[in-house]
Amino acid sequence: MKILHTSDWHLGRSFHGTGTLDAQRIFVDNLEKTVREEGVDVVLVAGDVYDRALPAVDVVALFDEALDRLTVAGAQVVISSGNHDSATRLGFGGRILARGGVHLRTRIEDIAVPVIIPLDGHAELAIYGVPYLEPRVVAESLQAEAPTHTAVTAAALERIREDLAPRSAVRRTVSIVLAHTFAAGGAGSDSERDLAIGGLGAVPLSLFDGFDYSALGHLHGRQKLSETVRYSGSPLAYSFSEATQAKGAWLLDVTPDGIGGIQAVEWPAPRDLAVLSGRLEDLLVRDDLAWAEGAYCQITLTDPERPARAMERLRTRFPDTLVLAFAPEGGEQADTRTYSQRLAEARDDAEICCGFLEHVRGRKASSEEQALVRSTVDAALSLAHER
Repeated sequence: MKILHTSDWHLGRSFHGTGTLDAQRIFVDNLEKTVREEGVDVVLVAGDVYDRALPAVDVVALFDEALDRLTVAGAQVVISSGNHDSATRLGFGGRILARGGVHLRTRIEDIAVPVIIPLDGHAELAIYGVPYLEPRVVAESLQAEAPTHTAVTAAALERIREDLAPRSAVRRTVSIVLAHTFAAGGAGSDSERDLAIGGLGAVPLSLFDGFDYSALGHLHGRQKLSETVRYSGSPLAYSFSEATQAKGAWLLDVTPDGIGGIQAVEWPAPRDLAVLSGRLEDLLVRDDLAWAEGAYCQITLTDPERPARAMERLRTRFPDTLVLAFAPEGGEQADTRTYSQRLAEARDDAEICCGFLEHVRGRKASSEEQALVRSTVDAALSLAHER
């Protein structure tokens, strides 16, 4: 039997103000293609199906289409809710959907209710789904020792172990657990929402000991924390910090003896991401950057002074520049005075105005600009005196 571990679809998310729904449709195409070509029996989605609790109508339609295509392709789907999802809305109609092969795990009451799939006459696969657990909300219901991520996760997994033990005593039971959480040792990226302040949301990896495989969601980089605990990562990059990550999923081969093998599945990115740095004039002519002309770009300019019309000029070559930053070379010698300090040192109103321009633009006013500001200020003062 083949299992495909995915997570963090984040349907409906934007990328620095640019819609990603077309790219997410391409992801669904790649997902269905993988299911058909690899003969996948079960697709796992470990949380964050949507990017927000109230997804738009076209976003819900895309999810509906994805479920239809996956089940028609012959796969069952097991989904747990993440911290971006509304567990109640995502879980609506769960009993009916289960009849069609879509199994939702969004409620605490269903944590220890596995999806059972026969492997052969003497073994079965038990898939458990742990939704995202907000400690202060669920600690009492789970009878956790404390309202912390570690305590509520431990309590949830203990419920699973209590259900798994008698099953394993009767027949060989291969166990897979879905969980949307931040496990210690995982590497994050800029596009994830913090679960807690200062790393307090991280749960020990040892909590997942004893399960044949733990399919985690939340971190957007595909990674292996141990042989049996892995993040699939998001299917698309949702921040420039993910520019070098290969996106895809994990494909598991499950046998009556356990997990027979795990291999990475990679899906090509609909658009390249480029993280560029340098002086404006150099970036506009460098031959080695031709590949970035069709990419989404994050550009950091290192000119000693902020160039005029920087974004406008960059977009003549890199039209999809989405993020522009400035880190002047020799920045340690840069003027670090606050605007209040500049005001205190200004000798007249014209210098106050020029100081403001320098403060917000990161470069001094040119001689022509200084002359224009001074003549404008003089004219305004003259008019004021006349009145």
